[in-house]
Amino acid sequence: MRITSKGQVTIPVEIRERAGLLPGSEIKIILDDDGVHIVRVEPGQGGGRGQRIVSRLRGTAPPGMSTDEIMALTRGE
Repeated sequence: MRITSKGQVTIPVEIRERAGLLPGSEIKIILDDDGVHIVRVEPGQGGGRGQRIVSRLRGTAPPGMSTDEIMALTRGE
């Protein structure tokens, strides 16, 4: 297995299937004295990327705004 110039590596399909790594799976890369370990993050552990974004944005728009008003703000209108 080789690392590309962009730092990417392809995990063989057999390993992905046994580890339950599906497209979009969250992983952690851990470096310790024994080496580098790839660990699948369970959905309940801090949530996925989308959940983290939504929780960070929740409650940031002023109350009572319509969807059209919020979209206009995001577009800079």
